[in-house]
Amino acid sequence: MALIEERTGAKVKQYGQIFKLNPEVGDIAGTYATVHHGVALLVLGGVERGGSGCACPESILLRALVTDMVLYKDDALVMDMEAGVEHLGRATARGVDVLAVVVEPGQRSVDCARRILQMAGQIGLKRFRFIGNKIVSPADEEFLRTALPEHPFAGMIPFSEELRQADRRGQSVLDAMGPALRERFAEVLKRLEEAGRA
Repeated sequence: MALIEERTGAKVKQYGQIFKLNPEVGDIAGTYATVHHGVALLVLGGVERGGSGCACPESILLRALVTDMVLYKDDALVMDMEAGVEHLGRATARGVDVLAVVVEPGQRSVDCARRILQMAGQIGLKRFRFIGNKIVSPADEEFLRTALPEHPFAGMIPFSEELRQADRRGQSVLDAMGPALRERFAEVLKRLEEAGRA
């Protein structure tokens, strides 16, 4: 919170403030990211509890950071945005190569994926790829392909007990997955890269 207040000039969780709309963020990723196996992880936070006050300074800082990382850094960036695109503005969207939408074989997940596509289209994101997740049968894959025919899938990731157990242990999935699952993820990555260059 101290960083947000320092960069935006506003107190976190308070209403009716004036704050900077263009905070300095260029050093944040390099200073605060945790690096594991050559991958830098930066957790940008979320709403801690309902009714906790205005999240405007937080949102401004996050949007500025995402814009900086997408438009001005020469790195690959993967963002997990918890079923939304609210931290992307129209300018940032132009720098996004491809939007990967992870969807599970259930109606609520399909409905959420459609909402994400609608929001993304409103800010100008045009390249999408779905990734089926927790697939346990051919029927699961068929359900997703039938429910979401608008865009191609980058791949289908099977349900994995080994990944579920790794998560319970707090272990990195990179350390837990076997060769067959690693190959599935490599295939998805290849298709996402191809979509980003298209």
